[in-house]
Amino acid sequence: MESRTLLHASLTLLILFTSGIGGQIENGSPLKMDQALLIFHNQLTEEVHASYTSDYCYKCLYQHLVTVKPNNNNASAIISTTFTLTVQVESQTRNATFCRWSQTYEEGGHYSIWIYTLDANNRSCTHIVDKRPNNAYLPILVAALLLAVIALLFVVIPYICRRRCTSKFIKTICCQGPQHSEDNEESHASETAHGTVKAKPTRLLSLDTFRGFALTVMVFVNYGGGGYWFFQHAPWNGLTVADLVMPWFVFVIGTSVVLAFSSMQRRGVSRLQLLRKITWRTVVLLLLGFCFLNYSPRDGPLSWSWLRIPGVLQRLGFTYFVLSLLQTFWGQKEIPLTAYNWWNPVQDILLYWPQWLIIILLETLWLCLTFLMPVPNCPTGYLGAGGIGDNGLYPNCTGGAAGYIDRWMFGDNMYRYPTCKEMYRTTQPFDPEGVLGTINSIVIGFLGMQAGKILIFYKKMNIHILCRFLVWTVILGISAAILSKCTRDGGFIPVNKNLWSLSYVMCMGCLSFLLLGGMFFVVDIKGWWGGQPFIYPGMNSIFVYVGHSLLGFYFPFSWEMRFQQSHWEWLFQSLWGTALWLLIAYLLYRKKFFLKI
Repeated sequence: MESRTLLHASLTLLILFTSGIGGQIENGSPLKMDQALLIFHNQLTEEVHASYTSDYCYKCLYQHLVTVKPNNNNASAIISTTFTLTVQVESQTRNATFCRWSQTYEEGGHYSIWIYTLDANNRSCTHIVDKRPNNAYLPILVAALLLAVIALLFVVIPYICRRRCTSKFIKTICCQGPQHSEDNEESHASETAHGTVKAKPTRLLSLDTFRGFALTVMVFVNYGGGGYWFFQHAPWNGLTVADLVMPWFVFVIGTSVVLAFSSMQRRGVSRLQLLRKITWRTVVLLLLGFCFLNYSPRDGPLSWSWLRIPGVLQRLGFTYFVLSLLQTFWGQKEIPLTAYNWWNPVQDILLYWPQWLIIILLETLWLCLTFLMPVPNCPTGYLGAGGIGDNGLYPNCTGGAAGYIDRWMFGDNMYRYPTCKEMYRTTQPFDPEGVLGTINSIVIGFLGMQAGKILIFYKKMNIHILCRFLVWTVILGISAAILSKCTRDGGFIPVNKNLWSLSYVMCMGCLSFLLLGGMFFVVDIKGWWGGQPFIYPGMNSIFVYVGHSLLGFYFPFSWEMRFQQSHWEWLFQSLWGTALWLLIAYLLYRKKFFLKI
């Protein structure tokens, strides 16, 4: 007992003496953002190996980290601080694990791990912090505080300028906005340069606000989101902020299609005219996405052998095409005014039964292909990322049937940087805008159509609208909870943006109804908020989306960052680029310039 106490005391003195000189990176370069340094000190008489796995990586194999030679040698390794890591130290000669631990390391920290002998049969590891980590979340906290102050000013300034509004600029940006109407133009995801049109005098403000909010968040995350992991897409299963925006956008497309087409049909626009309009807009969206947005300067010289065929605008265009056909052929020109029947509370569903039948058939097709289609060398119904996941049993099965169909159809003309590539060490290409996912994109767009039908059927009956939005929120939320079992990886169908899984569609439909209902209450019913500043990009969304995608690599929207050790500069750059597009959208609104198809 005394010898063990003496050993611990000696080791503590040794650690305290040497910890101050440890923690240097071999090449002398500083740690970058979301990185920490681990220094392994081996006091054993045998060589040890350190390996790790991320707790976010589902059933992933351990990956080699560093080998440390015996007899007081040390070795260092740079690790990611994004997610919790499980690290283990083992001896390959004995085939024994000495120690294993899980820890969330912090950005910029230097950590020493001392590996030593307790007694003849036991080994142990001790952790020492050589250099305190940075507060990686301080930049986002400061930015959130500043944005909260700005938001407060947007509340206070209109109150002041209602009483003394002498500045035309302040009056326009804070006190005025488009007027209310149920007849919003078709989704501004399907707007493009086809001349300049005057702003409509009346609009449904909450829909433009929701669209603009989704687009603003999209610009922010596409510009890096300050380098924070929760503003990047999830590696595979799960949800981050970046995974929310595109389904919101698709949802608004569906709502806008119902409002706009119902208005045009009431004005006597023929079905042939609608079909021409639908076809033109779809073709323009497909060409915009394929010719301009599927390629960037970072890809190097363009090659037709790898040029990506699927894409965001391609998916939006095809989704818009299908939703518009549903509304053109099976929409209701007029709301039937009949005596009360038992089915009146659900007439906004029953009157559109052909549309529901088609959507149910499409979802059945998705389920059958996903869970019943045989995929070579992969288990039927596989939904994993492949690579080192699932204990490395299915390395070439990324995306299961969805990935297999896309690779069969597009070959190498797919997205080359899937979100699972780094964490899961995948080698197969996978496109998040693939064929199977487009089916569920149509489904969430159809949920948006249902929101539009509610707005039409219960016009000027605000309580009924809000109650129905709440009912849909609850139904979809419960469905998502059941399918996912309220877990990230353990559900029947995990929430997965890459696959656009059914649980993901239910979850995003729930959030979409909730947000649109909240904005409808605050903006259109109570008039507490005019939707600024989100309403401006919401009314010019295709211009902002295409513009931010094409110009994102150029000054003044971005520049080569000099300080890569923290999130400060990257967050400032992301917020700056987003603010510039909000300003551009506002100036275009002032000039009454809107790009449309």
